[in-house]
Amino acid sequence: MKKLLVVIVSILLVMTLLAACGGTSGNEEPAGNPYGLEDGTYTADFTTDSGMFHVNEALDGKGVLTVENGQMTIHVSLVSKSIVNMYVGLAEDAQKEGAELLQPTVDTVTYSDGLTEEVYGFDIPVTVLDEDFDLAIIGTKGVWYDHKVSVSNVEPQE
Repeated sequence: MKKLLVVIVSILLVMTLLAACGGTSGNEEPAGNPYGLEDGTYTADFTTDSGMFHVNEALDGKGVLTVENGQMTIHVSLVSKSIVNMYVGLAEDAQKEGAELLQPTVDTVTYSDGLTEEVYGFDIPVTVLDEDFDLAIIGTKGVWYDHKVSVSNVEPQE
């Protein structure tokens, strides 16, 4: 009888320890959004490794970061309509069959002197903040280029 009691207590002890190891502390961030940003819109810096590929000067290097169901996307308006597609990843992969290319939107930007212009904008999925990630672009000449971009300085949109 003593052996049976020892076995039962031992099993209960092991089960308790396993349950404790599998639990959460309550400090984890929501799945899909490790940055704890609530659903909504934010202003964020969008930086690139190129002087030829950047956010329109009228927008001071900023884009609109949208968080929806924990997923982040930044909308950036470029300087012209010269970049016709983007791909999150490397140019080599962008050229493969089935690659999901980002399509442009037509955005109107207003410069400080009041002049307006239509340019292309893109909604770019964002999986990391404050770190570089790969973004391939293709222009009107049909050549893919690899770039490193980053999204940082996220602030609630006013």
